[in-house]
Amino acid sequence: MILGITGTNGAGKGAVVDYLVQKKGFTHYSVRDLIIEEVEKRGLELNRINIGETGTDMRRTNDPAYFTNTFIERAQDAGQENIIIESIRALAEAENIHRHGGFMVGVDAPPALRYERITARGTVTDKVSLEEFHEQEDREYRPKDSNDPAQMNVLGVLAASDCTLMNDGTLEELQAKIDTMLTDLSHR
Repeated sequence: MILGITGTNGAGKGAVVDYLVQKKGFTHYSVRDLIIEEVEKRGLELNRINIGETGTDMRRTNDPAYFTNTFIERAQDAGQENIIIESIRALAEAENIHRHGGFMVGVDAPPALRYERITARGTVTDKVSLEEFHEQEDREYRPKDSNDPAQMNVLGVLAASDCTLMNDGTLEELQAKIDTMLTDLSHR
């Protein structure tokens, strides 16, 4: 099973991935990690703007579905059947997951809770004010040019998701939702 994971910032995509890897035996591939490698190669400051712009540039330069193609090929070469590709932010990537018979899973939570989560985790890209948090979301939610399939379009990818997990409760509640989701998807 191929699962593409998308969602809003701080929604709990990592918690979903951790559960699927640790409890369900999935192999994890991270779009963000691949982009960060490229940001570092280019000698750019590691921040959310550079990560977003570099990811868009990589999709423009290679293929709008570059990341999903790369990871699906790696998984096939390694003989991995159950994989997660985390941090899908472009519609072409989500469409590619579907073309390969996979499913898109959205993760969301109320904005105040998401902001609380990102400030608590405190990574280099999460040290932002509430205003900056909203500005980041505005940049990532919709493409500036709707004719450019390489641009981020989180809202479009969420709309194309086969299911959305609302992560507004406990970790145990989220895990129960993941179990239900897996059962539902395996019957499609």
